[in-house]
Amino acid sequence: MAILLTSSPLIHIMFMVLISVTNFISFSAPYPTCQPSYPPHAIPVYKEDVDALQFALNLEFLEAEYFSWGALGYGLDHIAPQLVMGGPPPIGAQKVQLDFLTKNIITEFAYQEVGHVRALIRTVGGFPRPQLDLSPNNFAKLFDSAFGYKLTPPFDPYRDSLSYMLGCYVIPYMGLVGYVGANPLINGYEKKLLLAGLLGVESGQDAVIRMYLYERAEEIVYPYNHTVAEFTTRISELRNRLAMCGIKDEGIIVPPQLGAENRTESNVLSADFDSLSYRRTPGEILRVVYSTGSEHFPGGFYPHGANGRIAKEFLKKP
Repeated sequence: MAILLTSSPLIHIMFMVLISVTNFISFSAPYPTCQPSYPPHAIPVYKEDVDALQFALNLEFLEAEYFSWGALGYGLDHIAPQLVMGGPPPIGAQKVQLDFLTKNIITEFAYQEVGHVRALIRTVGGFPRPQLDLSPNNFAKLFDSAFGYKLTPPFDPYRDSLSYMLGCYVIPYMGLVGYVGANPLINGYEKKLLLAGLLGVESGQDAVIRMYLYERAEEIVYPYNHTVAEFTTRISELRNRLAMCGIKDEGIIVPPQLGAENRTESNVLSADFDSLSYRRTPGEILRVVYSTGSEHFPGGFYPHGANGRIAKEFLKKP
């Protein structure tokens, strides 16, 4: 029977029908959709969204310069001078003799931040890079405030890889909680897309930094008699004090009442009671990055204040 079927013209007819059906399916099937379909009434950009996202540019400039100088020995003026828009170069930024792993991580972070600055300027417009103070002296003051006394010798984030990563612990998290705080205020779909993309990478950076430090939690930070975990706890407590809005910042080791479902002391990711990211307002963020506890008085990483309408409005109301 099989021989008869094979030699029969029926098999040829069946084969031709199969080819025809396949071609019909191929030509009639639509191309796959790769972009979301927005409602007809959706607006890509709301005017009131611009200030909220422009504010974030202050933090992205800070991260871009700290990461690029630490890993590469130069910053935006060398990598993408058009993005600084005439703003002054950072004060005191330095290259670090990072180990292989740390250098790879921070180099990637540096170029990611260049992309963030570019995306923000392209989408919501920009402003000149504010004056940034990335000097060892500024970090030393910050860590002295965190511990409540002068560390001897003064803390220097450019000393070695671990010190540099402790300096990293200070910075990207503020961008993360800032984006979470801005999210409910954004309306335009183009801005929401930008914010989500930025938040995703900022969260990833913070997670990498926290995991790096968590793996070394019990290590003593040379030349101080304090562990890595103690350093993170002190910095987080300082940021909570400066922001003055309760606990929105936690170290890598916490008491169980602050752990996930009140059952963990490990705290690789900082989150609230429901394990959701904390959020901060621009005012809270400025109180922290100014190191003054006031959004009206600049200092810290921004000795002359941050740029953009939101930050400038705060400076007008002491």
